[in-house]
Amino acid sequence: MVSEYADLYKKAVWSLYSYTCDKVQDFSQTRMRTVLFSALCGAVLAQTSVDSYVATESPIAKAGMFANIGADGSKSEGAISGIVIASPSTVNPNYLYTWVRDSSLVFKVIIDQFTTGQDTTLQDQIQNFITAETNLQQVSNPSGTVSTGGLGEPKFNVDGTAFTDPWGDGPALRSTSMITYANWLLKNTTASNVLNTIWPAIKLDLDYVAANWNQTGHRSLRQGATLATTLGQDASTYTTQADNILCFLQSYWNPSGEFITANTGGGRSGIDANTALASIHTFDPAAGCDANTFQPCSDKALSSLKSRRGRYPEDVYMGGNPWYLTTAAVAEQLYDALAVWNAQGSLSVTSTSLAFFQQFLPSVTAGTYASSTSTFSTLTAAVKDFAEGFLEIHAKYTPSGGGLAEQFDRNNGTALSAVDLTWSYAAALTVFAARAGTPTVSWGAADLDVPSVCEFGPPAPMVAVTFNVVATTVPGEDIYLTGSVEELQNWSPDTALLMSPANYPTWSITVNVPVSTDIQYKYIRKVNGVLTEWESDPNNEFTSPADGTLVLNDTWR
Repeated sequence: MVSEYADLYKKAVWSLYSYTCDKVQDFSQTRMRTVLFSALCGAVLAQTSVDSYVATESPIAKAGMFANIGADGSKSEGAISGIVIASPSTVNPNYLYTWVRDSSLVFKVIIDQFTTGQDTTLQDQIQNFITAETNLQQVSNPSGTVSTGGLGEPKFNVDGTAFTDPWGDGPALRSTSMITYANWLLKNTTASNVLNTIWPAIKLDLDYVAANWNQTGHRSLRQGATLATTLGQDASTYTTQADNILCFLQSYWNPSGEFITANTGGGRSGIDANTALASIHTFDPAAGCDANTFQPCSDKALSSLKSRRGRYPEDVYMGGNPWYLTTAAVAEQLYDALAVWNAQGSLSVTSTSLAFFQQFLPSVTAGTYASSTSTFSTLTAAVKDFAEGFLEIHAKYTPSGGGLAEQFDRNNGTALSAVDLTWSYAAALTVFAARAGTPTVSWGAADLDVPSVCEFGPPAPMVAVTFNVVATTVPGEDIYLTGSVEELQNWSPDTALLMSPANYPTWSITVNVPVSTDIQYKYIRKVNGVLTEWESDPNNEFTSPADGTLVLNDTWR
């Protein structure tokens, strides 16, 4: 009862402050222009605004997320049980598909809510997801079968069949979500139950990640090794490859630009919102501000955050506008950082993070500041206001009904692109949880040492393949190449390889690809860098030779 009265008192005080600040705003600008008053009112108004948004949007976001999960979701028509649709949008763009990545991140939210006791009604949904994903693992697709690379396929039809048109890190994220649920099952059922039900699906993904460790997830292998050991299974490969990934991760730090490199394909700068997403999804409060795993409060993660401008500087997708989920991710990284600083009772400013902190306190210098210092208080208050500001933007451009699309127009805030994007709803729920200080379970990132010698292993044997295609173009139009292997950008039109028109109308490019590999590919057209057309079906296909070279001569279809 005492806590209830305390909560009511707190709300009453904040309401009074809000009312006062609102009424005297004009007066303060003319006769009470003091730093203290401005700071007090600004913080109060911002907090009450965000508080109201979070309270209103939370149930809407949760309902919107479940509406997109088959088979009973109100907007998931055609999706089988446990399948998460990316969005009900079917035109401009068509997102009525299921992505392993998106689905795993959505169910990470759901599994976290269930295993922490926030919502005990979600177990059936989780079981449906595991069944659906277990079935998708066995579906042959353009990336291969379950044993020949098919686990890396990013995208499927909502009825559980393979997506065979062009384009689509799923296995790592999927296993991370499932491991959290498996750990709950271990505490509440038996090890044999886990071994017989969920472990086979987790093992498939972990084995894929271990075999492709230089392309995918560190966290999944750390968690997987712990789970395997608990279940009496061999974890040695997972532990070894987790060390390899940790070593490999260090190469992503750009010391001259002082940012984490995310994607340099297609001529990109490497500055990308993916780094903020990676930081929040590998957050481990027990790891403090560890820079080796790019924890949210690490100097490298904060410096990288400061370097960001939009999703990535070269973004032209659907006009290159802000995304709801990346806006939320920035705020979430800052809330996570604040949680660690407050828990450890100090924060450190290094030469790497100095520019980040000087945004808020220009006079700050490198050093460690205890929570009892005014510097700590000033910086944490400013960082919290900064985080609140991103949620204020999120709130400002959320339509009145609370629906979250993929993007919002950078000029007028109108919702754009895929409507009711499931990942947008999931991202809203995770940032709200971070703001509320909802406890996050450690996954084993604390006290990890980067190996002194990185066992990257011998390079995979490659063979040079020259692609020639006869294609007439108009001024400003270029021909690009993309395909089913990493060297051909994994079907991505955004990072497709620009071909040379030196022997126009023949466009050419030579690419080193893995030997003795079945490879599919297509040519695409872009005008001034914007995708306009894919080559017609079917995909072009060849098997790369074991040695020597290969020349492919095609004509645009």
